[in-house]
Amino acid sequence: MYATNNSKSPPVFAQQAPATGVPIGTSANQPYYPAQSYAQPAPHHIPQPAGKVSWSTGLCDCCSDVSNCCITCWCPCITFGQIAEIVDQGSTSCAASGALYGLLYWFPGCACIYSCSYRSRMRSQYMLEESSCGDCCTHFCCETCALCQEYRELKNHGFDMALGWQGNMARQQNQGMPTAPVVESGMQRH
Repeated sequence: MYATNNSKSPPVFAQQAPATGVPIGTSANQPYYPAQSYAQPAPHHIPQPAGKVSWSTGLCDCCSDVSNCCITCWCPCITFGQIAEIVDQGSTSCAASGALYGLLYWFPGCACIYSCSYRSRMRSQYMLEESSCGDCCTHFCCETCALCQEYRELKNHGFDMALGWQGNMARQQNQGMPTAPVVESGMQRH
Protein backbone atom coordinates (compact mmCIF):
# COMPACT_ATOMS: atom_id res chain seq x y z
CA MET A 1 0.00 0.00 0.00
CA TYR A 2 1.27 3.38 -0.94
CA ALA A 3 1.31 6.27 1.48
CA THR A 4 -0.37 9.41 0.26
CA ASN A 5 0.81 12.82 1.15
CA ASN A 6 -2.23 14.93 1.96
CA SER A 7 -0.22 17.98 2.94
CA LYS A 8 -0.31 20.76 0.43
CA SER A 9 2.82 22.61 -0.57
CA PRO A 10 2.94 26.24 0.56
CA PRO A 11 1.72 28.72 -2.05
CA VAL A 12 4.36 30.39 -4.19
CA PHE A 13 3.85 34.12 -4.54
CA ALA A 14 5.03 36.32 -7.41
CA GLN A 15 7.32 38.31 -5.10
CA GLN A 16 11.03 37.74 -5.64
CA ALA A 17 13.34 36.79 -2.86
CA PRO A 18 15.80 39.41 -1.63
CA ALA A 19 18.98 39.75 -3.64
CA THR A 20 21.70 38.03 -1.66
CA GLY A 21 23.90 36.84 -4.48
CA VAL A 22 23.33 33.26 -3.37
CA PRO A 23 20.73 31.11 -5.11
CA ILE A 24 17.94 30.19 -2.76
CA GLY A 25 15.51 27.34 -2.92
CA THR A 26 16.07 24.73 -5.56
CA SER A 27 13.29 22.42 -4.56
CA ALA A 28 9.95 22.22 -6.31
CA ASN A 29 8.39 24.45 -3.66
CA GLN A 30 10.81 27.36 -4.07
CA PRO A 31 11.75 28.68 -7.47
CA TYR A 32 15.37 29.38 -8.38
CA TYR A 33 16.11 32.94 -9.40
CA PRO A 34 19.13 33.21 -11.69
CA ALA A 35 21.81 35.85 -11.10
CA GLN A 36 20.47 38.03 -13.91
CA SER A 37 17.34 38.80 -11.93
CA TYR A 38 19.46 40.28 -9.13
CA ALA A 39 21.18 42.79 -11.38
CA GLN A 40 18.06 44.85 -12.08
CA PRO A 41 16.47 46.90 -9.30
CA ALA A 42 12.87 46.48 -8.34
CA PRO A 43 10.48 48.75 -10.25
CA HIS A 44 9.82 50.90 -7.17
CA HIS A 45 13.53 51.51 -6.54
CA ILE A 46 14.56 55.18 -6.68
CA PRO A 47 18.27 55.73 -7.22
CA GLN A 48 19.96 57.68 -4.44
CA PRO A 49 22.72 60.23 -5.08
CA ALA A 50 26.20 58.80 -4.88
CA GLY A 51 28.14 59.31 -1.69
CA LYS A 52 30.96 61.73 -1.16
CA VAL A 53 34.38 60.83 -2.51
CA SER A 54 37.69 61.21 -0.76
CA TRP A 55 40.21 63.89 -1.67
CA SER A 56 42.82 62.58 -4.09
CA THR A 57 45.62 63.69 -1.73
CA GLY A 58 45.79 64.29 1.98
CA LEU A 59 45.87 67.65 3.73
CA CYS A 60 49.51 67.21 4.75
CA ASP A 61 50.78 65.93 1.37
CA CYS A 62 52.13 69.38 0.47
CA CYS A 63 55.54 68.07 -0.54
CA SER A 64 54.05 65.88 -3.27
CA ASP A 65 54.04 69.07 -5.39
CA VAL A 66 57.11 70.96 -4.14
CA SER A 67 56.87 73.90 -6.56
CA ASN A 68 53.27 74.64 -5.57
CA CYS A 69 54.14 74.19 -1.90
CA CYS A 70 56.89 76.82 -2.17
CA ILE A 71 54.69 79.29 -4.07
CA THR A 72 51.87 78.83 -1.58
CA CYS A 73 54.17 79.34 1.41
CA TRP A 74 55.71 82.54 0.02
CA CYS A 75 52.72 84.00 -1.80
CA PRO A 76 49.41 82.22 -1.10
CA CYS A 77 47.47 84.81 -3.09
CA ILE A 78 48.80 83.27 -6.33
CA THR A 79 47.61 79.76 -5.46
CA PHE A 80 44.30 81.05 -4.16
CA GLY A 81 43.74 83.11 -7.33
CA GLN A 82 44.31 80.03 -9.51
CA ILE A 83 41.92 77.95 -7.39
CA ALA A 84 39.25 80.66 -7.33
CA GLU A 85 39.30 81.13 -11.11
CA ILE A 86 38.69 77.40 -11.71
CA VAL A 87 36.04 77.07 -8.97
CA ASP A 88 34.26 80.21 -10.25
CA GLN A 89 34.45 78.74 -13.77
CA GLY A 90 36.08 81.86 -15.15
CA SER A 91 33.60 84.41 -13.78
CA THR A 92 36.43 85.99 -11.75
CA SER A 93 40.02 86.18 -12.87
CA CYS A 94 43.02 84.79 -11.07
CA ALA A 95 44.41 88.31 -10.63
CA ALA A 96 41.21 89.75 -9.11
CA SER A 97 40.73 86.87 -6.67
CA GLY A 98 44.41 86.83 -5.75
CA ALA A 99 44.47 90.60 -5.17
CA LEU A 100 41.40 90.46 -2.92
CA TYR A 101 42.93 87.57 -1.00
CA GLY A 102 46.18 89.56 -0.65
CA LEU A 103 44.29 92.56 0.79
CA LEU A 104 42.34 90.36 3.21
CA TYR A 105 45.55 88.60 4.25
CA TRP A 106 46.60 91.71 6.23
CA PHE A 107 43.50 91.47 8.43
CA PRO A 108 43.88 88.48 10.78
CA GLY A 109 41.44 85.70 9.95
CA CYS A 110 39.74 87.44 7.02
CA ALA A 111 41.67 85.61 4.28
CA CYS A 112 40.84 82.26 5.92
CA ILE A 113 37.12 83.03 5.90
CA TYR A 114 37.28 84.06 2.23
CA SER A 115 39.29 80.99 1.19
CA CYS A 116 37.19 78.53 3.21
CA SER A 117 34.10 79.58 1.24
CA TYR A 118 35.87 78.46 -1.93
CA ARG A 119 36.79 75.14 -0.30
CA SER A 120 33.10 74.58 0.49
CA ARG A 121 32.09 75.41 -3.09
CA MET A 122 34.79 73.13 -4.47
CA ARG A 123 33.65 70.26 -2.24
CA SER A 124 30.07 70.62 -3.45
CA GLN A 125 31.14 70.81 -7.12
CA TYR A 126 33.26 67.66 -6.93
CA MET A 127 31.29 65.80 -4.21
CA LEU A 128 34.30 65.73 -1.87
CA GLU A 129 34.16 64.69 1.76
CA GLU A 130 34.31 67.34 4.44
CA SER A 131 37.05 67.00 7.01
CA SER A 132 36.02 66.23 10.57
CA CYS A 133 36.87 69.76 11.75
CA GLY A 134 35.06 71.58 8.91
CA ASP A 135 36.20 73.87 6.12
CA CYS A 136 36.67 77.04 8.19
CA CYS A 137 38.69 75.30 10.88
CA THR A 138 40.83 73.59 8.23
CA HIS A 139 41.66 76.95 6.64
CA PHE A 140 42.12 78.74 9.95
CA CYS A 141 44.55 76.15 11.35
CA CYS A 142 46.26 74.99 8.12
CA GLU A 143 45.70 77.69 5.48
CA THR A 144 48.77 76.81 3.42
CA CYS A 145 48.11 73.06 3.53
CA ALA A 146 44.45 73.57 2.62
CA LEU A 147 45.31 75.73 -0.40
CA CYS A 148 47.92 73.20 -1.55
CA GLN A 149 45.40 70.35 -1.22
CA GLU A 150 42.77 72.23 -3.23
CA TYR A 151 45.34 73.07 -5.91
CA ARG A 152 46.40 69.40 -6.19
CA GLU A 153 42.77 68.25 -6.29
CA LEU A 154 41.96 70.51 -9.24
CA LYS A 155 45.18 69.44 -10.94
CA ASN A 156 44.24 65.78 -10.41
CA HIS A 157 40.84 66.53 -11.97
CA GLY A 158 42.69 67.40 -15.17
CA PHE A 159 43.08 71.17 -14.91
CA ASP A 160 46.32 72.82 -15.93
CA MET A 161 46.36 75.49 -13.26
CA ALA A 162 48.73 77.77 -15.21
CA LEU A 163 46.20 78.06 -18.08
CA GLY A 164 43.27 79.31 -16.02
CA TRP A 165 39.63 78.56 -16.81
CA GLN A 166 39.54 79.88 -20.40
CA GLY A 167 42.78 78.11 -21.32
CA ASN A 168 41.52 74.82 -19.91
CA MET A 169 38.25 75.12 -21.82
CA ALA A 170 40.12 75.86 -25.06
CA ARG A 171 42.43 72.90 -24.43
CA GLN A 172 39.45 70.65 -23.76
CA GLN A 173 37.77 71.73 -27.02
CA ASN A 174 40.97 71.18 -29.00
CA GLN A 175 41.39 67.69 -27.58
CA GLY A 176 37.84 66.78 -28.51
CA MET A 177 38.05 68.04 -32.09
CA PRO A 178 40.51 66.85 -34.71
CA THR A 179 42.86 69.51 -35.99
CA ALA A 180 42.23 70.94 -39.42
CA PRO A 181 44.51 69.70 -42.19
CA VAL A 182 47.25 72.05 -43.33
CA VAL A 183 46.55 73.39 -46.83
CA GLU A 184 49.29 74.94 -48.87
CA SER A 185 48.47 78.29 -50.33
CA GLY A 186 48.43 78.81 -54.06
CA MET A 187 48.03 76.31 -56.85
CA GLN A 188 50.81 73.93 -57.72
CA ARG A 189 51.19 71.40 -60.49
CA HIS A 190 53.02 68.18 -59.96
